[in-house]
Amino acid sequence: MLLPIVFAGVAVIAVAGWLWLRGEDPRPAAFHAEPTSAFYAAIETRQNDAAPLTLQEVFTPAARSLGSLTLEATREFTECDEVLWGATAAGCTQALQATYRGGSMVGQFVIFNLGDGRAADALVAALRKDGFVRQEVAFDPTGSRAQARAMGHYVTVSWVGGPAPAQDLVTALVSLDGLGRVVQGRIVAAT
Repeated sequence: MLLPIVFAGVAVIAVAGWLWLRGEDPRPAAFHAEPTSAFYAAIETRQNDAAPLTLQEVFTPAARSLGSLTLEATREFTECDEVLWGATAAGCTQALQATYRGGSMVGQFVIFNLGDGRAADALVAALRKDGFVRQEVAFDPTGSRAQARAMGHYVTVSWVGGPAPAQDLVTALVSLDGLGRVVQGRIVAAT
């Protein structure tokens, strides 16, 4: 009975130590960024898509398992800059975040709800060079892969890492990035 509590305590101390000792905020080793396009014109501004996202809308029951990754936790932020370091999300009203774990891989997904496509493109540009999302799960960013997409007034960021083969990380990244399909439903609703 005491052994699981001890292991849980050691795990918490290890993660806290890792967060404290890691030094500067990490960036992914490989990063791909995309600006918004005409495809998302129907949701170019939040005026055409005013309803806030919900955790249930983005992280549906089907999203509990993405390939080899399993959903661990979700969070909602009204102060989007809490999720970022070295960059700001001007005009952002919410950020929804999920963390995943599977085998030797971990991942996180964040979707930002910004005012318009210009703000979304500005955030993607800042993620490319100025800062990045805060790392919510412990993994060595060396060899990690990430992708950010502006889609109308939204930005999604998918990030995977861990001591897995590169092909496994790419497969996990594609699965995690699929959570951004929620935006397509918003396009349909706005037209």
